[in-house]
Amino acid sequence: MTTPLGNAIDFLKQLGFFDVVLPFLLVFTIVFAILEKSRILGTVKLSDGTDVANKNLNSVVAFVIGMLVVATANVVSVINEALPKVILLFVFVISFLMLIGILFGTGELNFYDKHKALYFILMALFFIGVVGIFLSSIKTESGESWLEVVFGSSGIAGISGDVGAYVILVVIIAFVLIVVTRSPKKGGGKEKEEKK
Repeated sequence: MTTPLGNAIDFLKQLGFFDVVLPFLLVFTIVFAILEKSRILGTVKLSDGTDVANKNLNSVVAFVIGMLVVATANVVSVINEALPKVILLFVFVISFLMLIGILFGTGELNFYDKHKALYFILMALFFIGVVGIFLSSIKTESGESWLEVVFGSSGIAGISGDVGAYVILVVIIAFVLIVVTRSPKKGGGKEKEEKK
């Protein structure tokens, strides 16, 4: 059943809003923010003596880069295919942290301070996930993704692609569960306190 909002989304798709306007705004905003932060193109001195980034040059360069990206259909298709998957990974991470929060007490989800090993493991897994998403979104001339080229179309070590993906997923989940649920080393805290 079609709805007015669904029809509006279809109209925006036909208009090219998702293929031109949104990728342009995304690239323009990111490039402009980087140029403003880094001040690569120089600064301008205000009347009160403070130096600020040269907004005119930054906006022109960001505009040109945004237009060049939009003019390249392959880059736009990668952006349109990869970003929803990255957002899905983000939703997965938030859901995972909510489930872990059930097991921990207040303040124990500060992974960087209290669970450094798990923090770096999760960072590595998320990095691998994002790289995998972008590799699966970039297509070769034959239509295969770079991820298929890297691992081979037959899968990992001769295992079919779907089975290999399931095996990797189960191994990652099991590893994370083992790290999260393991008990701390006995007497580690007491020994440190006695040494002090």
